[in-house]
Amino acid sequence: MEEPLIPVVPMSHTAHIRSHRKPRPRSSSALAMRAGVAGGVLSTLAVAGAAGSANAAEPVTQTIELPTLTADMTAQVAESAEVTQQAAADYQLRAERDAAAAKAAKQAKADLADAKKKAEAKQKAEDARKAAAERATRSSARTTLTSTSADSDVPAPASGSVGTVINFLKAQLGDAYVMGATGPNAWDCSSLVQAAFKQVGVDLPRVSQDQSVAGTPVSLSNIQVGDILYWGGAGSAYHTGVYIGNGQYLDAANPSKGVVIQDLSGYPASGAVRVL
Repeated sequence: MEEPLIPVVPMSHTAHIRSHRKPRPRSSSALAMRAGVAGGVLSTLAVAGAAGSANAAEPVTQTIELPTLTADMTAQVAESAEVTQQAAADYQLRAERDAAAAKAAKQAKADLADAKKKAEAKQKAEDARKAAAERATRSSARTTLTSTSADSDVPAPASGSVGTVINFLKAQLGDAYVMGATGPNAWDCSSLVQAAFKQVGVDLPRVSQDQSVAGTPVSLSNIQVGDILYWGGAGSAYHTGVYIGNGQYLDAANPSKGVVIQDLSGYPASGAVRVL
């Protein structure tokens, strides 16, 4: 039996010729590796996607919370600035007050010094006026003493004792008053009285309290020249002088006056005693 003829078809040189290579069977390990690689890639993509989603979400979260944080920080900064400004204002106010106080103290010191100078000048003028008045008083007193010694109403003392006392007292006019002094140029009230009566041999106590009870008490309406006048209570007198007639007495008055003649009407005595 004859074999059938197989027609031959001419082919282009560009015609596709199937490969006669048999496909190689793929091993299970290769498939597993490829599956693993594919899974890893997918996992990486999933993680990357999740991370991308997370990263995409974070700006949203930050965008929401940042204004709150920024507002808090702004408030804190503003509060801090306000506190700083207030502290600066307080410091400035304190500095201004200190400066004003210093200025006031300086002015007060200057005013005090000026007032002191004026007071000193006024005191000097007053002292000069008093000195002039006292000189005039002493001059008048000398004239009065001279005329008094010739008055008929002045009883003549025995052996001229009262006249001696008065003449001694008159000689001390203008002397200074110094507490505790006993002459010859400075006296206190009782030392002058004691020294005057010592001229006629009468020893009187040193202090005014004892002199006020040294002799015979007499009423002020019956006093005579030479009687001792006292101020204060008998036995507790704080001042003494001697009556010289015509409503006047001579005493060591005080530090500003010294030894002077004064009117009883201006400074009435409390009582009197007679020792001559």
